[in-house]
Amino acid sequence: MADPRFHIHAGTRTLEEVARAGGAEILRGDPAFSLTDVAPLDQAGPGEIAFAEGRRNRDALRATRAGAVIVAAAMQADVPEQAAVLLARSPQLAFARIAGLFHPPPVPRPGIHPTAVVGEGAEIGERSEIGPYAVIGEGAKLGPGCIVGPHAVIGPNCVFGAGCRIHAQASAYFCLAGNGVVLHQGARVGNEGFGFVPDPSGNFVTVPQLGRVVLEDHVEIGANSCVDRGAAGDTVLGAGTRTDNLVMIGHNVRTGRGCIIVGQAGISGSTVLGDYVTVAAQAGLTGHLSIGTKARIGAQAGVMNDVPAGMDVLGSPAMPARDAMRGFAAVRRLAAKKVSTDRTE
Repeated sequence: MADPRFHIHAGTRTLEEVARAGGAEILRGDPAFSLTDVAPLDQAGPGEIAFAEGRRNRDALRATRAGAVIVAAAMQADVPEQAAVLLARSPQLAFARIAGLFHPPPVPRPGIHPTAVVGEGAEIGERSEIGPYAVIGEGAKLGPGCIVGPHAVIGPNCVFGAGCRIHAQASAYFCLAGNGVVLHQGARVGNEGFGFVPDPSGNFVTVPQLGRVVLEDHVEIGANSCVDRGAAGDTVLGAGTRTDNLVMIGHNVRTGRGCIIVGQAGISGSTVLGDYVTVAAQAGLTGHLSIGTKARIGAQAGVMNDVPAGMDVLGSPAMPARDAMRGFAAVRRLAAKKVSTDRTE
């Protein structure tokens, strides 16, 4: 069970309630059977529900003590007799939804802490919570049900929709955000973009960054990630896009819906991502590129050219994944041949 000192627990649920929440079918078990929580497959007890997915978990599934298990049809025969069985097309997705049933997100405690600073003309939506030492700038607008954590800053005239969560020490300036947007601890949104021009004497002249950041509905920005505002137009993160911690998004970057950008990745200015693009950890994308819908950028890839829709790329410089794997194999063969030659000399 999750530690109740840190995680909200909504109480017990019946197998029927759990199946409904997860979009799963009860194959075996009493619909009125009570479950207390979710748990990993190898740690779950008789009152808990777990999930199993993939061949690598088959042995753990056979040995589990869980009271109920979510599986796909191909693994139903491996569930121990004592456990109820829920069938789902995606057991992991069903488990995530069920975990949310037991552990719902925090509910705002409406009110403004006495140490918070709220600027003139700012509008705070009903049922919103403004934490200690938070700053809400002049003319800013927060929709209903928002949570603004300790020492967080919402800049002047920024707009956040309903149900947003701005965690401790996050900040947002020059920002228009939709509903359900989350800024995790230390996130920086709306920073000045990295734009400058050298003059004849070699000094740098800063280019005024006159755009905004637009975060569409349900965008999440990871801890200590940075999203620069646009130089002239806007930096836009499409609905449902999520960045991991320590991600850098340059000015005028535009992403489509549902993009995933993993830790320590960096996207340079004016690059455009289609829908559902994945950028893996520590990948770097140069500026003014076009990355097609559902393309996948491998970890530590160095992308210097456009990537067509649906293509996987690896390596630095990045290349189609098949070409990169052939190249890696060729290097290994050359290395093995060199070692063999050295030994015979």
